[in-house]
Amino acid sequence: MEFLASILPWTQIVLSVLLIITILLQQTGAGLGGIFGGNDEGAGFHSRRGAEKTLFHITIVLAILFALSALVHLFI
Repeated sequence: MEFLASILPWTQIVLSVLLIITILLQQTGAGLGGIFGGNDEGAGFHSRRGAEKTLFHITIVLAILFALSALVHLFI
């Protein structure tokens, strides 16, 4: 139990950095006008394919792992 308590903060730091990187790498398809509430004509719905889909799934897995590590840290 003591080993888990000592390694868990470092695991959370690594997971959080990886989660931030994967979120920032995702492309939204919106231009600069979309950030400020503008309307982009070409920013319609599109399906994720290839590397974009893989990055999306990696982001979901990292978010779940980070949430689980936070819950474990709460109960230790």
